Amino acid sequence: MAWSIEEVVEALRVALARVEVVLPSLGVDPVTGASDDGFALVELGRCNVRTAQHVTDVLRAMPTGEELRARVRRLNRESRVP
Repeated sequence: MAWSIEEVVEALRVALARVEVVLPSLGVDPVTGASDDGFALVELGRCNVRTAQHVTDVLRAMPTGEELRARVRRLNRESRVP
């Protein structure tokens, strides 16, 4: 099921809030969001330097590559019902 652009923006807002990031200008681009062609843009907007630094810190702290795959495999194994 495809999400609406509004659902995508709200899901992103919630995900960012979970890591204490607020992008005040987050929203649907008014020009591309007005059409139904499926290519609407999400406006991330401008933020201050502290917010940009916090976003960078959060992204750097996230596992990537093989570390991420190993975590997913471990979580999948742990969640299996015996």
